[in-house]
This record gives sequence, structure tokens and C-alpha cells, in this order.
Amino acid sequence: MRFFPWGFWLLCVASAPARGDSGSKARSCAEVRQLYGAKGFSLSGVPQAEISGEHLRICPQGYTCCTSEMEENFANKSRSEFEAMMKEAGRSVQTTLTAQHRSFDSYFQDLLNKSEKALYDAFPSMYGELYTQNMKVFKDLYSELRRYYRGSNINLEEALNEFWTRLLERLFKLMNPQYHITDEYLDCMVKHAEQHKPFGEVPRDLKVKATRAFIAARSYAQGFLVGSDVVKKVSQVSLSHECTRAIMKLMYCPHCRGMSSVKPCNNYCLNVVKGCLANQADLNTEWKYLMDSLVVVADRIDGPYNVDTVIGTIHMRIAEAISNLQENKDSITAKVFQGCGNPKISTKGSSSDDKKRRGKVALEAKSSAQALEMLVLDAKGNLTALKTYWITLPSSLCSKKVMASSAADDKCWNGMTKGSYLPEVMGDGLANQINNPEVEVDITKPDMTIRQQIMQLKIMTNRLGNANIGNDVDFQDASDDMSGSGSGDSCPDDVCGKRLSKSPSTRQPETHAIPKQSGHGINGASSRSLPSAFLLLLSVAFIATQHLWR
Repeated sequence: MRFFPWGFWLLCVASAPARGDSGSKARSCAEVRQLYGAKGFSLSGVPQAEISGEHLRICPQGYTCCTSEMEENFANKSRSEFEAMMKEAGRSVQTTLTAQHRSFDSYFQDLLNKSEKALYDAFPSMYGELYTQNMKVFKDLYSELRRYYRGSNINLEEALNEFWTRLLERLFKLMNPQYHITDEYLDCMVKHAEQHKPFGEVPRDLKVKATRAFIAARSYAQGFLVGSDVVKKVSQVSLSHECTRAIMKLMYCPHCRGMSSVKPCNNYCLNVVKGCLANQADLNTEWKYLMDSLVVVADRIDGPYNVDTVIGTIHMRIAEAISNLQENKDSITAKVFQGCGNPKISTKGSSSDDKKRRGKVALEAKSSAQALEMLVLDAKGNLTALKTYWITLPSSLCSKKVMASSAADDKCWNGMTKGSYLPEVMGDGLANQINNPEVEVDITKPDMTIRQQIMQLKIMTNRLGNANIGNDVDFQDASDDMSGSGSGDSCPDDVCGKRLSKSPSTRQPETHAIPKQSGHGINGASSRSLPSAFLLLLSVAFIATQHLWR
């Protein structure tokens, strides 16, 4: 029977497992040993040369340089490294946003400080005791303005109304020291103040302009902090079990296969990362709205609600109001007496403070309009650049961190071997991952932490929209619905970490090259191709024997 040697030889040759680019001789594992040691693992038990890979559960099961323990260690390492990549990318965005906040905050606070200092420097010589005896009224005003800007639950219009009321009461008494003016009399006077306009049009004009400027300023500053806080929280979201396996296969399986110098295919990397960051990509729409809203409010701040003009001249408007009162003192007093009656003459005597008034001092407001313009231009440039952050993150990670090959490379790691990658690249977001060939994603279970951050973006965008049209926004619950006013301090890392962890799915990930194996996770190509190859070889052997028998 001459057919036996032929058939046996064909079976042996055809069924020999592929060894990548090498021949039948087992390849050295020197490269993977060096990498494994560099990652901090012991080289004890690491093969010197390739071994059979039936034990592998993530990487293809052909000949390999990795043991089960090495595969597990590489999987854990790939998870921590990828999560570190995410945090590093997030920190870059956080740095940009917090730097913009710091620049504007410093500029705005400086405007307010200079206005207050100019008032303290000039008013004593301008108004004498009219100022010195009422210094607290002015200090309280600037204190309230700062508290409002920082997010306290203050009604700014009421705060300004209260300032003018207190100032009018104090000044009216000082300008009429010969009368005994009771609190009840002052209440009556205040009721008629709107009608008499003792300070002229300044209070109304300043209220309109200052409230718009402050609303825009604090919403603008808050927007940067909220954006930074969202990035921080989202960057802490842990990888799922399926993503850990997919990232391991992408980053370390080529080393196990003896292909350390082969880069992952770009489209293969994109599918893995898009699958793993599907929930993050769903931030895109609201994130863009936030960036656009900040740009719009920035234009308001440097335009109709110009903070340089309004905030930097508060002291000048107050001086103008006091001058209006002094110039019209007699007519205003007469109107008050007419409406509220004549107060009793004071028994303490009289001394007119108005006579002690010094000469007027010219007040100046040093414009910083150019600095504001530069701040806004810089912010708008950064905000525009960050608009597509969440949907460009996968390509950024693949090109800069994973070091994937070029898109045209047909000799890259495709998850199985060195070659081209054929599956199409998935779209962005959770809904587009239903057929992702590299990562099994349950599109019916969105990540709740990320959904919460999407809501924070919506809330902040709504506030900016209100600020854009001059409507006040309530920051009373800022610590609740904006995570500590965007500071990120309300959720410690250890708490957030627990909250952000996702329960691993019980299903194993499907890939384009390796189907799931019951009870064993993902198995390699050799085990998958064995039955069909064996039948093919039997057929070849049968044909050969038929030919020989003839």
C-alpha cells in the first residue's frame, strides 16, 4: 500500500502550525523577556524560546513566548497603562481650562480691587466725613460683589438696591444734621426715593450694566471650572472587562507572538479605542455646546457687557451719584419734607458736613481693554480647539500613545498576525458600537457616571445661555449639581473610583478574527482553524491515494 507514506506526509506538512515569518525552528523570546522585565515582572518562568500556546485566553493560540501568568500580567498592565493615558490626556484639557479660568479670574478680581482702591484713595479728600463715616457701606458693597462673583446665592439687584438705600439714609442724615431723623422717617424717605431720584439715573443705569457684566463674568468663569471637572471625572472611569482584554490584545499580544517590532494597525486600534471609549464619545454634543456657549459669552464680556468699562468704573459711578445728591440737596430735601413731613429739630446742635467738603478730585479709570481683548482671543482659540476633544480622543491615543501604524500599512498587527486590517472603522458613540468587531459593547447599558456629567454640561450651558441674554442664574445648588462649583473636591478619588467602576459583563468579547469559546474566553487561530484544515487535508490525502491506486 504505497498511499500511506504520501497521505501521512501530506497530513504532517499541511497541519504544521504557522510560525509567522520564521521557519520551523522555535524563535527566541529574548525581546519579550526584555519587555517583561522592563515592566517590572520577574523573568522566572518566562520561556527562552517559543512554546505551544493552547493555554492562552486572550492572544492567538499559535506558538508564543507568553505563559498564562504573563498574559494575565500583561492584561493588568495594559489596563493600568491605558487608564493612565486617559488621565494624562484629560489633565492636558484640564490644564487648559483651569489656566483660562485663572487668567480671567485674576483679571476680573484685579478690576474690582482697583476700583475699590480708587474709591478709598479719592473719596476722603472728595467728601470728608461723608465718606469716612460711611466707609462700611462701601466696603460692604464690594464684599457683596465679590461674593456674588464667586457663586454665593446673592440677588445682585437686591444687593445694589440695598447699597443705595443705606447710602441715601446715611448721607441724608449727614447733610441734615440740624434735624432729628428717626428710622421711621428714613423708611418714609426711602419709599419716595424712586420718585425723587436723589442719585439721578446712576443707580438704575449701574444696576442694569453691572448685573449683566457680573452675571456674564461669573457664568463664564464657572463654565471653565465645570468643563475641567467633567473631564476629570470622566477620565477616572475604569475600563470594562471586555476592554481590558481588547487593549491587551492590541498592545501586548504582538510581543507574545514574537512580533515586537510590528505596530498595531491604525484602524484596528481605532476600533478598540472607540469601543472602549464609546460612552465618553457621547459627551461630544453637550461638550461642543458648552464650548460654543463660552465663546458667545466671551464676546459679550468684551462687547455689550464690557466688564472693563463697567466693573472698572464702579467707583466713578458712585462718585457721580453722590455729586448728584449734593448738587440737588435742597430740592430733594424739600420734596422729602413735603412727602414725609418736617422732622424735629435736633437738640444736639448742627454742623453741616457739606461745608467741610473738600474740592473735587478727578477720578480716573485706567482702561485694561487691550488686556481683556487678548484674554478673550486666547480663550476663544483654546475653546475652539477643544470642541472635538471627545471624538478625536481615539485617534489621538492611537497615534500618540499606542503608536499605531499608518492607515495604509498592510504589514501591521491586526489582532491575529502581521498583515492588513479589513474591518471598517466604527462610528463614534455608544449606539455605533453594536457591530464593533474588537470590543463587545452593551449599548443598552450606558455608563451612569458619564451620563451624570452630560447632565452637568447641559446645566452649565443653560446658565451660560441665560447669562448671554442678561438673565441672572441661581447658583444656590452649585455644590450639588456642579460638583463643588467645578472644583472637583466634592468627590474624593477613592470614592469616585468605586462609583465609576463598571460591573464586568458575563459575555466574552467577540472579535473579527477570534470567536468566543465556551468556558475559555477568546482562543487563538490555530484552535479555530484545526477542524476545517483537518478535513481539507483528509480530502487531499484521499485524492492522492485514489491517484496512486490507479
